[in-house]
Amino acid sequence: MDKLKILVVDDEFGIRSGIKRIIEKFEVDYPFMDEPIGFEVSEAETGEIAIEKIKAENFHIILLDNKLPGIQGVDVLEYINEQEIDSKVIMITSYASLELAVKATRQGAIDFVPKPFTPQELRASIENITKQLFLKQMTSKLQKEGKHIRFQFLSLLSHELKSPVNAVEGYLKIIKEQKNGKYVADYLPMIDRSIERLNAMRGMIMDLLDLTKIESGQAKRNPVPTDIGEVAKTCIASIKPMAIQKDVNIYLNYNTKIIYDFDINDLEIVLNNIFSNAVKYNKNGGRVDCTIREFTNKVEIIIADTGIGISKEDQNKLFKEFVRIRNKETSKIPGSGLGLSIVKKILENYDAEIILNSEVNKGTKVTITLTK
Repeated sequence: MDKLKILVVDDEFGIRSGIKRIIEKFEVDYPFMDEPIGFEVSEAETGEIAIEKIKAENFHIILLDNKLPGIQGVDVLEYINEQEIDSKVIMITSYASLELAVKATRQGAIDFVPKPFTPQELRASIENITKQLFLKQMTSKLQKEGKHIRFQFLSLLSHELKSPVNAVEGYLKIIKEQKNGKYVADYLPMIDRSIERLNAMRGMIMDLLDLTKIESGQAKRNPVPTDIGEVAKTCIASIKPMAIQKDVNIYLNYNTKIIYDFDINDLEIVLNNIFSNAVKYNKNGGRVDCTIREFTNKVEIIIADTGIGISKEDQNKLFKEFVRIRNKETSKIPGSGLGLSIVKKILENYDAEIILNSEVNKGTKVTITLTK
């Protein structure tokens, strides 16, 4: 996305130059962006000049004072609205009133920043609108490419994300009304469950971000010679707290340093997903073994667990998107149903193969084969 064009409409030179200094060196970053978005600032000291500039040039964002010599800011806003000009308008004025705010909002202003404002307040408003514009552009691009949001995606959002939000809201209401007692200790189990729910929701959101980035073609890879064992150690360390809670031991087995050209972030996503599943779906007191071995023409990464296993019928579904195996053993285990589909998509970019073998109540073995 190129620099966003901003028009500052204010009759005070000091205000215009001050806003210009604040914004011109400001950048907005966001997970899907290839690089941060910057800004190009133009100025207009009257409403009449602003309209002439708006006629001649497309501005993404317009910072509009209301008290101007000649026509007022709301008149400029009315013109923008009548002409259906696709600019986001932020009203900036010392004469803030409820009546003006209501009128400006009805005319299409997206935000209202009363003077005097701090640089942080202005940047926050600009950042919020910039993210909206970026997401709008991204959605439009995906639709043009025929990649419409699927029914499964909406179902996942409505069902999987709504549940933890409702639970946390319920716990907070109980805490607020002190229904369980007067001391913090009376509510610690509820606080712990809320944190667990929020962590699960964060994981789900990160999976959605990873999948969207991969499918939209936004993911950039930088394959470099990578020590697979060292990356595996990092992933095991990150999953260790969950393993300790379930009393699951994780063992890493390899004899020599094995180097393969991999984007480190991709490899971490792959291994984190598989290690996470191996622990989550394990039995208390179980174990996970990761073996890395090298052959003449290939490298194998094998992760085996002693968990609850998966039926033959369900194994065929696992690498599809939004698929979660529902039974009495998995009903309370959080997940997005996206992890293994993301793993498969990443590995396809490396012409790698992933095979899953499992037996109910005996465990699961995942084998990744990297061709040299």
